[in-house]
Amino acid sequence: MGKPGATGIRRIINAFGYSLLGIRAALRHESAFRQEAAMFFIMLPVAWWLGRTYLDWALLIGSMFIVLIVELLNSAIEAVVDRFGNEHHELAGRAKDMGSAAVLVSLLNVSFIWALVAWHRFIA
Repeated sequence: MGKPGATGIRRIINAFGYSLLGIRAALRHESAFRQEAAMFFIMLPVAWWLGRTYLDWALLIGSMFIVLIVELLNSAIEAVVDRFGNEHHELAGRAKDMGSAAVLVSLLNVSFIWALVAWHRFIA
């Protein structure tokens, strides 16, 4: 038995609206997301210039999207942990640290992909 509520196209429309609310909340309340979104839009034209093929563009732009996705998930984890109190708890700290580590790994991924594409364009 499924959850009660909207079905079909109404469910899809509602889900899209909730997603927009999430992006809006991240832009309003999360400075890291704002910074990463700004970098995305700054680097977007650089990606078009640096890449020579559709695959290059997909890698460059896709890697930046991954950072935004991971930051949204990290912010969601932090919000849930903070919802349950400010007292230190080992598991809460571990969850926040792991979310932060995921953002770091996604940023390292961007650096690696961009370096490889730049190397292929200018050196290889």
